[in-house]
Amino acid sequence: MRFQTLYEGRWIFLIVAAIGWLGWFLGWFWLVVLAALLVIFCLNFFRDPDREVPPGDDVVVAAADGVVADIVEIEESEVLMTRCKRIGIFLNVFDVHVNKAPIAGRISYFQHHPGLFLDARNPECSIKNEALTWAIEGKSATLVIRQITGAIARRIVPWSKLGDQVEKGFRFGMIRFGSRTEIYLPMTAIIEVKLGDKVRGAETIIAKLV
Repeated sequence: MRFQTLYEGRWIFLIVAAIGWLGWFLGWFWLVVLAALLVIFCLNFFRDPDREVPPGDDVVVAAADGVVADIVEIEESEVLMTRCKRIGIFLNVFDVHVNKAPIAGRISYFQHHPGLFLDARNPECSIKNEALTWAIEGKSATLVIRQITGAIARRIVPWSKLGDQVEKGFRFGMIRFGSRTEIYLPMTAIIEVKLGDKVRGAETIIAKLV
């Protein structure tokens, strides 16, 4: 556990603790048990394990834990203004929700977009949901990463800022409770994952830059 990650759940832990105390005070032991189960769930959600990051400037790692939901060619019209390969990763409530830098480089773009809270599995969530767009300018390419909220996840927490230099695998933020993370890659990138693959942030190689 890392303090920074647990700190993001401070109000949730306080509410759960209050529920447990109320159950104990009233003698409602079923409520105490419920609070204990909620504590276990929250500790699992806010876990933030260290990972062994694969080396190489050409190696791109997953920016999030989850399942590869789509791999498409699409126009990236916010930062790069060009056609890209996009890998979308769906995070359920049991995945680690800390996002990691897929490459080393400088954060050259950072923009928040207000929006809806559609289910992160809905194809329209990429366009309509609240999101945070990042760009990391590396030695070989500039990658765009988009953190997208879901129906349950309604808070994106940035831990980095424009101009920061980050290492590959660096924790730059998190999304709370079920969401989606997208990585936009150059058309020349070689994709190393397929639909349905389970990936681990900072550890799984999702592409190679050429």
